[in-house]
Amino acid sequence: MTHAGNAVVTPDSEYAPTQGALGDATVSTDNARAAAEDSLEDYAFRYVPRTFRRWSAASVGATALGSIAFLADFSIGASIGIDHGTPNAVLGILFASVIILIVGVPVAYYAARYNLDLDLIARGSGFGYYGSIITTVIFAGFTCIFFALEGAIMAQGLQLATGMPLWIGYLISTVVVIPIVIYGMRALERLQFWTTPLWLALALLPLLWIVVSDPEAVRAFTSFTGNSDGSISFGAVVSSAAVCFALTPQLAEQIDYLRAMPPRTPSNARSWWTSFAFAGPGWVVFSGTKQVIGVFLAVYLLVRVEPGLGHHATEPVKQFVGMYQTLVPNWLAIVLAVVLIVVAQVKINVTNAYSGSLAWSNVFTRMAKHYPGRTIFVLFNLVIAYVLMMLDVFTLISFVLSLYANVVMAWLVTIATDIVINKRVLHISPRFPEFRRGMLHDWNPVGLVSVGLASVLSLLAFAGLLGAAVKPFSVLIAIGVAFVATPVMALATRGRYYLRRRSDGIDSPRFDEHGNPSGERLRCHVTGYTFERPDMLASAERGPRGEVQYVSSLALTLDDSDRYVLPPEVARPTHWATTRGRGA
Repeated sequence: MTHAGNAVVTPDSEYAPTQGALGDATVSTDNARAAAEDSLEDYAFRYVPRTFRRWSAASVGATALGSIAFLADFSIGASIGIDHGTPNAVLGILFASVIILIVGVPVAYYAARYNLDLDLIARGSGFGYYGSIITTVIFAGFTCIFFALEGAIMAQGLQLATGMPLWIGYLISTVVVIPIVIYGMRALERLQFWTTPLWLALALLPLLWIVVSDPEAVRAFTSFTGNSDGSISFGAVVSSAAVCFALTPQLAEQIDYLRAMPPRTPSNARSWWTSFAFAGPGWVVFSGTKQVIGVFLAVYLLVRVEPGLGHHATEPVKQFVGMYQTLVPNWLAIVLAVVLIVVAQVKINVTNAYSGSLAWSNVFTRMAKHYPGRTIFVLFNLVIAYVLMMLDVFTLISFVLSLYANVVMAWLVTIATDIVINKRVLHISPRFPEFRRGMLHDWNPVGLVSVGLASVLSLLAFAGLLGAAVKPFSVLIAIGVAFVATPVMALATRGRYYLRRRSDGIDSPRFDEHGNPSGERLRCHVTGYTFERPDMLASAERGPRGEVQYVSSLALTLDDSDRYVLPPEVARPTHWATTRGRGA
């Protein structure tokens, strides 16, 4: 059996395409069926069905946590520690982590509960069917940038161990992930499961030994002033946090795993919530801890190992080699450091390449109404990342991430605010996530204006155009403007641009008795395959005897006409709390 799209393709005639079902479709039926039969397990523009979600909550959680092995955390922590000193850096990391956690809870919950990626959530959370393309491009850019940073770290390790030129190391770090990424979630789950214990042992055991055996190193860490005057400054704290905020899109990569969570029932509720907490919003706890460790390792190198190292102390290769050299012979220290770096780079960059390919394929398919296969977008994502490595993006890590953080926070705070305020408090946004074409307006000014306004104002501040005193606080401007503008725009538009229709024309409920998306299967009359109820709509085209036919969101995505789209409904009042279904 293969899982195709969210169709189930088996030799069983119940699920196989019906002969003659495709003859009158305006959709390119070969294209639609090819997308449905894609065995890459991507679900880039549709709901993840129950038939695919066979893992336990604990298994999904462990797999998702495996993706946070990235080494850029250590470099980010070291960079802000050297610039602002330990107290400011640690407070900045803590401040950013708390905000990211608050933003991440509602977004991750919607992903795990309703089995959708961040693009599908954004569609019904203020952006519209096509408007969410903007947010998806922002996320795709994140995967390229962080792939480049992690690939550069691996190349540095290979250069140290073998003398290999950096450009060859960049190439190796790029192509090594391709075989794993192509096979999707199953291959990623196995990789993350088997490599996580090795990564933890290599990274943490030597560090714990140094902390226990060398109290002077701990004292040097706590008193380190870096390039600052040693005082605690709110501006320095926020500047430190701004770099950390650029990591927030990691939430979207966690979501690409979380959307495979099993239905939440009374029997698995404890495991479900635990896995959600640690692998969803809780990823930032592990990330923040690694950033603090990065500060410690940089200070350890500068104070106890090689004082003249300067900003090279931000390189994880040198951090771990320096740590191992105090414990084992030099040759073994290099071997252990390279093993750690290669394992960590592969663990995170398969996720970067996987999530990036989903994002790019989502954007292209909706715009072109054509699905060329995810493999093309895996390669596209990797080419961009390789170019960034060749441009030496690693040496500009603080600047690039500080700049990027402004747009990132505008985007994610807008989605989180729509979920919490507009859906749950004001009841203007539809409470249950909607992503299907025909149910949504193409564009929603709520999210678009919020992200646009927050991004522009924060970038102007970042560039110093609003005054030198405001410049360090640009990311706070992005957060504050997005938080205020999202409900203001929803109230100003009275929610008119969220839903094009309130009924999808199907009588059966979208949710089961526990509030999970229904597992009922309906046949799509365009592709001929059966899809699960949450992914289906009634078709505007009646059957030969006047009966209601069903069409999948996949077929609608690839349709370059409105032949199957039900007409819009007359606008209703803005209170959406009575929307059908359960799912709290």
